[in-house]
Amino acid sequence: MPDASQLSITVLFAAFIAAAIVIAYFGSKMAGIADIIADRTGLGEALIGSVLLGAGTSISGIVTSISTAASGAPDLSVSNAMGGIAAQTMFLALADIYYRRVNLEHAAASAVNLGQSTILIVLISIPVLAASAPSFTLWSVHPASVLMIVAYLIGLHNAHRIHLEPMWQPRRTDATRLEDEDEEQDSRSTGWLACLFAMLVGVVGLSGWVVGETGLELSARLGISQGVVGALGTAVVTSLPELVTTLAAVRAGALQLAVGGIIGGNMFDALFVSASDFAYREGSIFHAMSERSVFWMALVLLMTSILLLGLLRRERQGPVGIGWESVLLLGLWLGGAALQISLG
Repeated sequence: MPDASQLSITVLFAAFIAAAIVIAYFGSKMAGIADIIADRTGLGEALIGSVLLGAGTSISGIVTSISTAASGAPDLSVSNAMGGIAAQTMFLALADIYYRRVNLEHAAASAVNLGQSTILIVLISIPVLAASAPSFTLWSVHPASVLMIVAYLIGLHNAHRIHLEPMWQPRRTDATRLEDEDEEQDSRSTGWLACLFAMLVGVVGLSGWVVGETGLELSARLGISQGVVGALGTAVVTSLPELVTTLAAVRAGALQLAVGGIIGGNMFDALFVSASDFAYREGSIFHAMSERSVFWMALVLLMTSILLLGLLRRERQGPVGIGWESVLLLGLWLGGAALQISLG
């Protein structure tokens, strides 16, 4: 891609939209592959959704955050990460609307998803604590960034242990959807599917870089704050694969994959902040970000807590056909977006 500063506004918008379309289209192809791999490996939809689908569909977002942090735009980088998590959590409410049979959180009960939701709260809490602590760095990297990576790996290990030896089981109802109810009949080899998935990750990642470069330039040209562009522009665009793949997984009946993909993707997205701190060479990114980014962190903590309660409560049928947690998630995201836009 040529130097973004040399391109016209029209070309920048066209490149931004084209990258968004590529991300949405190729990202959507990942859900079916991930579901097949989950069935073949026996690792389970929730765990595969977290690791393979969650990380794979998040590649465009992490490229955006790293590239903008390296360019000296810490607020856009962090708000892209937090805004993406908030948007993706809200996508579960849209999936709940799409799945008309019963509340999605009721049907997709999974001990793994409960554990991962808790780890996500831990991961988002670390940057909040770091921002309130002294600005101490080693080679321009705050220790909290390393701590986030360690917490993520411990969380994945615990999720795997929960899958193998669950100490908590959801009570089965006639609306509960189990993983073994889906039969996998794809004729392609697992190796070929893995290669295809890797190629899709590469295409989506490159598109994420285009989104970051054009988004940063549009922010400067239009006079819009990096926080707004990051949380509501690049974050939503790079989160499109999660929306498309979640709806595709719900349509295919892979409900635990749908929920696990969002929660696992959010866990991986939290590491965007850690990766951005490594890329940001002017000190601790936790102390360079503005209050807008902290606002989105707090919003993510609130939304994730509500989702966790919804997964525990397992309301069968809420108002207007969806669960109360879905109503709250939609309201919180729309309210947060409106507030940020009003602040300019």
